[in-house]
Amino acid sequence: MKLYDLRPNKGGGSRPKKRVGRGIGSGLGKTSGRGHKGQKARSGGGVRPGFEGGQMPLFRRIPKRGFTNIFAKEYAIVNVEDLNRFPENTVVTPELLFEEGLVKKSKAVDGIKILGDGDVKVKLTVQAHKFSKTAAEKIEAAGGKAEVI
Repeated sequence: MKLYDLRPNKGGGSRPKKRVGRGIGSGLGKTSGRGHKGQKARSGGGVRPGFEGGQMPLFRRIPKRGFTNIFAKEYAIVNVEDLNRFPENTVVTPELLFEEGLVKKSKAVDGIKILGDGDVKVKLTVQAHKFSKTAAEKIEAAGGKAEVI
């Protein structure tokens, strides 16, 4: 199920959009549902997300956990079963993977890693920045080559 598949339950219906400032008879005229004065009545008024009226906010009360490794490499991953779309004896390069849409350039910050999920049935020469042990074995078992760039 995707977000665009969501529909109200049968008989539940959905409410029409509030049309504010459209006259006294609408029930949302004059102050347009904002009440009289105060911070929330002003334009641009209100408090930032997470603000709890001066109480120490939840995100600051909870202890910090873990850390982010700033030296971590970010590889785009491709499984060997995805390589079956290429014809026999193809040289699979990162550029070819970008063209085919198997990998987005934005994901391949530090390169491409081939993982060993599934089976490869075609003889291919695969050029990538990294290979898992099982991926390299499966490519070579199919008669191909796994070349590290």
